[in-house]
Amino acid sequence: MTLDKVKMLEYCNEFSKNTLMETLKIEYIDAGEGFLVAKMPVNSAVHQPMGLLHGGASVALAESVGSAASHFFINDKEQEVRGIEISANHLKSIREGVVYGTARIIHKGRTLHLWEIKVTDEAGNLISLCKLTNMVLTKEKNKN
Repeated sequence: MTLDKVKMLEYCNEFSKNTLMETLKIEYIDAGEGFLVAKMPVNSAVHQPMGLLHGGASVALAESVGSAASHFFINDKEQEVRGIEISANHLKSIREGVVYGTARIIHKGRTLHLWEIKVTDEAGNLISLCKLTNMVLTKEKNKN
């Protein structure tokens, strides 16, 4: 795979418009062979009632970055990606700042992709460790 980092990031940020990723202010910021990084601000919009980053927001970041990363291994004119399983261990809390989701490919099969996503704070502390399985599907032809 030939990597054009700028085009990859533009593509990810463009398809995030008018979605949950835009609502959560997730921004794709780095990419390379086998990895993709996004960031998300931590503020009251993503807090749980105790004023901490909501675990669901961490999982949304993880699934967003892992699913986006799978797009770089498929033919998006003929195939599409669906997340079929995600697990998360929340290890540390954070009240404010920025968290980063870094997805790294563990297994790249023809129909399944397995990703490890580390959610870290600005100091590099591990906030959540997630695992995402994506299925690669053939797009259905338009039925008229």
